[in-house]
Order: sequence, then C-alpha cells, then structure tokens
Amino acid sequence: MSTPSTTTDALSAPPRPARLGAALLVIVTAYLMVGVDSTVVNVALPALQKDLDFSPTGLSWVLNAYTLAFGGLLLLGGRVGDIVGRRRTLGAGALLFACSSLLGGLAADSAWLLAARALQGVGAALIAPSTLALITTNFPEGPRRHHALGVYTSMAGIGASIGLVLGGLLTSWASWRWSLLINVPIGVAVALALPRFVAETPRHAGRFDVAGALTGTAGTTSLVYAFIRVSSDGWGDLQAQLGFSAAAALLAGFALVESRAGQPIMPLRLFANRDRAGGYAGVLLLPAGMFGAFYFLTLICQQVLDYSPLRAGFAFLPLTLALFTVVRLVPRLLARFGAKPVLLTGMTLLVSSAAWLWRLRPDDGYATGLLGPMLLMGAGVGLSFMPLNATILAGVEPREAGSASGLLQTLQWLGGTLGLSVLVTVFGTATRHTTGSPSEILVHGASRAFGVGALIALTALLVCASVITGARPKPTT
Repeated sequence: MSTPSTTTDALSAPPRPARLGAALLVIVTAYLMVGVDSTVVNVALPALQKDLDFSPTGLSWVLNAYTLAFGGLLLLGGRVGDIVGRRRTLGAGALLFACSSLLGGLAADSAWLLAARALQGVGAALIAPSTLALITTNFPEGPRRHHALGVYTSMAGIGASIGLVLGGLLTSWASWRWSLLINVPIGVAVALALPRFVAETPRHAGRFDVAGALTGTAGTTSLVYAFIRVSSDGWGDLQAQLGFSAAAALLAGFALVESRAGQPIMPLRLFANRDRAGGYAGVLLLPAGMFGAFYFLTLICQQVLDYSPLRAGFAFLPLTLALFTVVRLVPRLLARFGAKPVLLTGMTLLVSSAAWLWRLRPDDGYATGLLGPMLLMGAGVGLSFMPLNATILAGVEPREAGSASGLLQTLQWLGGTLGLSVLVTVFGTATRHTTGSPSEILVHGASRAFGVGALIALTALLVCASVITGARPKPTT
C-alpha cells in the first residue's frame, strides 16, 4: 500500500470511542456558532443602528448580508467538502468565520459591517454542510450515532433562540460589538480542535458548479435588494423594478444551468419525490415568518416596551424553553404518529402565533401581547422542523444524501432571508404615511408584517397538508 493511501485511510478512520464525546462537542459547537449568529445581533440592532447610522429599513441588511451569503453558497460549500474533505472545509470555514467576526466587531461604518457580515455568511456556508457529514462518518451506526444526531438536531433548533438571549447579555454588559467578537475565540478553538478529535472524510473526485452558485446567489440577492428598495421608496422605484427584472433573469438562468450541469449544486431530480418536494416547500416558507417575527419582536421589546438589551434578550426565554422542551419529545412523537401529523400540528401553532401577533396594539404589555405568541412559536418550531427534515431525508439514496441535506439548509436560510425582506417591505409600506407616536407607528407596521407572516405560514400548512402523503418509504440500500 502506498503512503498516500495509508494517509487517507488514517484520516478517514473513525476516532476511538473515548474521543467521541469530544468530537461531538467540537462539531456541535461549530454548528451552534452558525445558528446563534443568525440572531445574536438582533437584540443589538437599536444600539448598532445608533452607532453606525443605519436607516430603519437598511438595518435589515445586517441580517440579510449574512443570510444571503450563507444561503446562496450553502450548496457550493457542500460541494467543496465533498472534493477537498469535510474536516478541512469545516476548519477553513471556522477560521474565516472568526476573522470576519473580528472585522465586524471593529467596524467603523455601516458598509464595513455589512461586508464583514457577508464574509461571515461565506464562512458559515463552509461550516454547516460539513457538520452533519462528519457526525455520520465519525460515529458508528447504532446508539452512539442516534445520540449524536439527537444532540445535533436539538442544537440546530435552539441556536436562534440562544442567540437572542446571548445578544442581550453581551450588549448590556459590554457592547453590541461583542455579539460579533465572541465568535473569534470559539472559531479558532474549533479549528484547532478539529484535527485532534475529528476524523477526515474521504474525498470524491468532481468539479465545482461555479455557474450555478453565481447565478443562484446573484438572483436571490437581486430579489432581496428589490424588496428592500420597495420598502423605502415604493413600488414605482426604478431600481426596485430593475432588481426584480434581474432576479427573474438570473433565477431562470440558474434553473437552466442546473438542468444541464453534469454535477449540479442543486440536483433537480430531488424534487421528483412528492413528499420531499412538499418538505422543501415547508422549509422555504416557514422560516419566512419566523425570521421576521424575531426581527420585529426585538424592535418592539426595546422601542415600544422600553426594555434594555438584556431584558429584551430574556424576554425570549419562554420561546427558547418551549422550543427546547418540545424538541426533546419529537423523536417519540415521530415514532408513534409519523411525521405528517406532528408537522401539521406544529404548523398550526405557528399560524396561530402569527395571527395573534397580527392583533398586537401599542398599549399591549409583554404578558398580554407577546408571551402567548412566543410560547406558541417555540412549540410550533419544535414540532415542525424535525418532521420536515425527516420527510425530506427519508428514502434518499446514500449518494445523494449530501445534496439533499445541503438543499434543505439552503432553502431554509433563503426562505428566512427572502421572508424578512418581504415583511420589511410590508412594514415600510404600512408606516410610510402613518401618523402617531413612534411606538404607535412601529406597532402598526409590525402588526401588518405579522399578518403577512401568518398568511405565509398558512400557505406552508396548506401546501404540506395537500402535497405530503405521510407514507413511510422503505429504506434504501
């Protein structure tokens, strides 16, 4: 056996059982860092807006710059991991994430911060697709792998909620800049620990679908930009119209490229299965309302209820606790009832939460206006996303598992990004000609956005109820 082959075998061999706990800690920490960062700056937005002079609608780009780059490059990031190795890709992503977080924490103006947030998204796109593959290759089939997957799924579900609480703590005790700077030691620690505790995956020959990544990312960016322009300048704005036209052309080009590519980043055949197609529709639509809810609820807590960043972060604890509690019960519910009933129950709770927030009034307090919807949202998210993941990945051939998982994550993050841009557009349109106090104007616009979020969640519920059959496919070999 040649030396290169021996090296490859050593890298791809699973670690000793004594190190499995450390391997799981490293992998989950990397993924949790990505999930937390999607919301950790939310609570800091008012302080950040004041320091860097963001407009109310432009402020949403602090979130969009991250999620656009993340969602647009996820599929390409998964392909990089296939070709150069998942551990190597995860390590590079963690270092890029740490460096861009440092740049963001030192930002002197809005453009600097947005550029750093976009770089964070690139790093996250290298991290996320590799984590699940590394769990699969590092943990032997059976109870150890099931435990690892359970921990991984729980962390993925509560990461966004933890980010809100952590952001409040850091902003109150130090500065909004620490919402970004905290990633620096964590990212470096992950990169250093990976070679010691986590085994590398085998590499696969192939090439990058650069054309697909460029057209897909540029198309979604143009679409979000057009919605942001509409929110500030109205539907007659020329730049908004040009943005919508560019988005249509680029996304049509993306579909054409993917239909002809030998190794596409988004294999269209994944949509041939009815249940999987319905699941993909669900993971695209559900985050649209959820991301928007986090954004507007954060503003309401601080600018209407006059909460400090710390208190605003703790205001989301009921949501986090409800989510964490329900996620722990979902595996048993799936085993007893199957994915579809659990999924539809969770979606119904999310629709109810958004509809409740739609009726929010300026004189509503936290207990009467926000607590109930937050509890419903936490339970709804916990009941919805694990069944969606199970529906999408059920029956997938092993050679396409990576593509199916990467597409799942991509649609989830793009759904959140596009949904936030749509709801910000609704907010801007509703408040443009509204009179009253600042708090009355904010609640008026937010309630309209929550109403549209309820319609999006209802659409997701109806699509999944009508498209997903709930049949349990036979496992593939």
